[in-house]
Amino acid sequence: MSELRFDGRVAVVTGAGRGLGRAYALLLASKGAKVVVNDPGVSLKGEGLDAGPAAEVVQEIRAAGGQAVPSTASVATAEGGESIIQTALDHFGRIDILIHNAGNVRPGSLKEMSYEDFDAVVDVHLRGAFHVVRPAFPLMCEAAYGRIVLTSSIGGLYGNHRVANYGVSKAGMIGLSNVAALEGAAEGVKCNVIVPGAVTRMAEGIDVSAYPPMGPELVAPVVGWLAHESCSITGELLVSIAGRVARAFIAESPGVYRPDWSIEQVGEQIDAIRNAEAPWVFPVVPSGHIEHIRRSFGMAAAAART
Repeated sequence: MSELRFDGRVAVVTGAGRGLGRAYALLLASKGAKVVVNDPGVSLKGEGLDAGPAAEVVQEIRAAGGQAVPSTASVATAEGGESIIQTALDHFGRIDILIHNAGNVRPGSLKEMSYEDFDAVVDVHLRGAFHVVRPAFPLMCEAAYGRIVLTSSIGGLYGNHRVANYGVSKAGMIGLSNVAALEGAAEGVKCNVIVPGAVTRMAEGIDVSAYPPMGPELVAPVVGWLAHESCSITGELLVSIAGRVARAFIAESPGVYRPDWSIEQVGEQIDAIRNAEAPWVFPVVPSGHIEHIRRSFGMAAAAART
């Protein structure tokens, strides 16, 4: 297999000063991409400002012969998002790849989480995704080419304790990706989600001594493929954790049809309703939404014919 490269491509990576984002930026640059390294250098809670992390990654890329520029704008505001994308245009004249990786954490139980902590996390993860996708997406459509990779989490897929703000953000990322995939399908723009597991500074306070190797470098090639022109999927989720790469997807049980229901009948039929032995899986593109409705309506139509 020939080497997959990014010569001539321009990539924006948010949260690229450390951890996963840094690994993505370094890998793409090593394969020929021109990279905007975005990171305001904030703390895990999203506080402070430090231009150092972004500058250090840029220097590392340049020292290896690559091309990169820093951006310290915050994805938490629409103005920040526009500034990040404009940096790509000002320095490299285009944008081909957008990887939204920026994140923060403010844990707290659902009983106690403050509105401030909820908003602070949603602003960076979920609204942050929209703040960079919104200015980049029309440019990609106009160019008839684009690759967008958004970041979810097992916390968004399955939830976790004390991270309602994070879980909401990461689950919402899937909806945003699905819409971008649908609207970009006819325009040469693909959008997918990475569900990464890696030991970074976000694992601070967790005992990882029994973990297998799971550094950011194990995730980066998966994101690299999603960002490459040869990527053959859109509207999907790829999991990457400790060397395991898999597809995550939403499925439905076939369910049970009745022309009318009572509360008691739902309880009586709940095992059959939940039976997932033959699941329905609807790909986002070209028309998962419509196929869901069509097949659901089909059960009612089939019953009417009997």
